[in-house]
Amino acid sequence: MLAEPAQTDNAWVAASLDELIAGATDRVPVRTDDAKSGATFERLTIDGKPHFLKLLSADSDWIMRITGNTTNWEFRVWKAGLYQQVPDVIDHAMVGMALEGSGPTARLAMLMTDHGDDLVPPGDDLLPVEQHLGFIDHMAAFHAKFMGWRDDLGVQELHRRLLWFAPATIAPELLVDDVPGPIAVADQGWGLLPQRAPRLDAVVRAIHDDPHPLGAAMRETPQTFVAGDWKLGNLGTEQDGTTLLLDWAYPGEAPPCWELMWYLALNRSRMPISKEATIAEFRAALERHGVDTTSWWDRQLGLCTLGMMATMAWEKAVGDADELAWWETAALDGTQYL
Repeated sequence: MLAEPAQTDNAWVAASLDELIAGATDRVPVRTDDAKSGATFERLTIDGKPHFLKLLSADSDWIMRITGNTTNWEFRVWKAGLYQQVPDVIDHAMVGMALEGSGPTARLAMLMTDHGDDLVPPGDDLLPVEQHLGFIDHMAAFHAKFMGWRDDLGVQELHRRLLWFAPATIAPELLVDDVPGPIAVADQGWGLLPQRAPRLDAVVRAIHDDPHPLGAAMRETPQTFVAGDWKLGNLGTEQDGTTLLLDWAYPGEAPPCWELMWYLALNRSRMPISKEATIAEFRAALERHGVDTTSWWDRQLGLCTLGMMATMAWEKAVGDADELAWWETAALDGTQYL
């Protein structure tokens, strides 16, 4: 049985949702523009200050199901104190959590300070270059802080990330009455990939058949702790330049380049500079923060690019040809490092 992480003194774990939001007023349900998972959200006021509440459970949250999150990873990471260890350039905004029940019907409540005005606005506008570079530098600072971290909490396994949207993983979600939008698009994308990028399709399907060789190869390169979801819907910049990083939905032990490639894959339409320039900035930022990348960079980058296509090639298959071609070329190049 998975051991419970010890609770740190400064990670507030409430006994119940009622305790977590005691004294709350002005509770208003909200639907965020970027929310896709099935979680529910509220804005509320506690002690005169605006807060944000997220409630989720595996029985209603399809993302928890396809990622294999059966033990409430964010709660385990919070309870173990990892949120409190981030560098000063990161604000996680988390106040406290409460977990009610157990198993797939357990409900996790996460209470945060409300930073709605600091978040990246939704839309299609390019990010300001300074903000984009700030995110990349602060991601590197986050990873540098945790370099060498090893998972003793039982959160997301590296090889399991490669299977999140694999056809076999999403098959049960296609049978529900109201199929989640991303699941329907993933099914469409996997159907298109053999025609649009047959070489990439063949490589990706081999990874889906057995993700362990790629996972093992990635683990041979340096690992860190990753929050797991550096998409713009979870990011913001506070007045002093601090990066707001919300929704650590996929935490775990992984290569720094995994998080970088996730950022590139999900945010590409709003990046103000090229992928190549962003990759170079991230490597330089790691070096600035004390991480020597000389011996492992090329291999880790190649393997993580390949791995990202095992996870997200469906999304590129429904997009424009240039974007798909970039990822196909980069991923196929990454096979040399297996």
